[in-house]
Amino acid sequence: MIILGAGPAGLVLGNLLAAAGIDCVVLERAAGADVQTRARAGFLAANTVRILDRHGLAEGLHRRGRPHSVCEFRTDERRFRLDYGSLGRGERHTVYPQQELVTDLVTRYTASGGRIRFRTEALAVLDADGARPSVTVRGPDGRPGRWEGRYVAGCDGRHGAARRSLPPGAVRRRHRDHGVSWLGLLAEAPPSLDAVGYAVHDRGFAGHMARTADVTRYYLQCPRGTPADAWSDDQVWAELDLRMRAERYGPLRRGPLLQRTVFDLESDVLEPLRHGTLLLAGDAAGLLSPSAAKGANLAVLEAELLAHALIRALAHGDHEGLDAYSARCLPHIRRAQRFSRWMIRLLHDVPDTGAGALSDMPGTGAGPLPDIPGTGAGPLPHIPGAGEDSPPDVPGTNEGSPPDMPGTGAGSPSPFPDDLTKPACLETLRTSRAEQDWFAENYVGI
Repeated sequence: MIILGAGPAGLVLGNLLAAAGIDCVVLERAAGADVQTRARAGFLAANTVRILDRHGLAEGLHRRGRPHSVCEFRTDERRFRLDYGSLGRGERHTVYPQQELVTDLVTRYTASGGRIRFRTEALAVLDADGARPSVTVRGPDGRPGRWEGRYVAGCDGRHGAARRSLPPGAVRRRHRDHGVSWLGLLAEAPPSLDAVGYAVHDRGFAGHMARTADVTRYYLQCPRGTPADAWSDDQVWAELDLRMRAERYGPLRRGPLLQRTVFDLESDVLEPLRHGTLLLAGDAAGLLSPSAAKGANLAVLEAELLAHALIRALAHGDHEGLDAYSARCLPHIRRAQRFSRWMIRLLHDVPDTGAGALSDMPGTGAGPLPDIPGTGAGPLPHIPGAGEDSPPDVPGTNEGSPPDMPGTGAGSPSPFPDDLTKPACLETLRTSRAEQDWFAENYVGI
């Protein structure tokens, strides 16, 4: 069994296969030190913790992870907090930086005899439609190599060899550019509040997410194409102070900025998640925007489902699990995509420039794709001064555009501008227990 990528998906899969006596190798492009120090997600959902517990992989997070269950929203009018751990299904997150989880998984995997080849770049997956696929690689010394196995698990992200090796028409990729960009910041500074902070501001979104007692993740919405070093550290902190309204609610704890990354908020999903003997998991299966902290949690869920299916196939000759793998994963991916998009529209003025449309990629042979059933989402919200559009539905209401008022003589109703609909959604979230329960269940659930 060949696994591409030493992230949460690949390493959970590797650990579960190794525990079942399945011979496997993990091929990872980066060096081992880089894999175990690169900062990524840090919020583990309750179901993710249950999966890791189930397989004896949760010792580190129980010792060093911290429970978390509070969000704080800040607007011009007020701030309000939601203890989502007491709402919905009563589930909370565990804050455990991804690099620490990855280190735990690497340690456990290698201790059990599992093989990892770091600094080994997968170039292409060959013969995935046959019984004996192979992966061509470039080794640490730059020399070409080749690995053969019964199956290949593509856990190497959206730009990895697994996706690149899919032949035209093999899968359908559905993609959405949300038209929003974030400057992601890792600050060597203690958290400034005991909650995940979401600040909605005329100058753009700002976010605060604790990682450890000494490191905090911040986000700043920025114009598309902004270089990561466009602002000095002082300018970054000044902008965070402004958008987080530090003068009103208390100062932010400052420190050196250890990392800066600009990324565009995009989502996509491949259907099905399998082509012959090549199976996809993690970001290779579906890319999520980071607006709702779902990516790593989906990766762990998919890895467990794929491990069970592969064990049945390789150890018992039962291929039913592999045949059903895609169908079992996709509902979870779609649910996460739905909530992620809802969060984006709650926190941002989404540009009405064609960005945000969920569409098929050229060459797939598919036409335009409607919104995911059950989301209630129609066209993107109107931005003052931009094109006309319909207001988004409030989750759970099944309502579309409002009716005309008697006596107005109006035909089709005028669109609500986003500066009316977004505050209304935030106010509903603040005051409606039903909306809060819906938020809590989807914020933590996968």
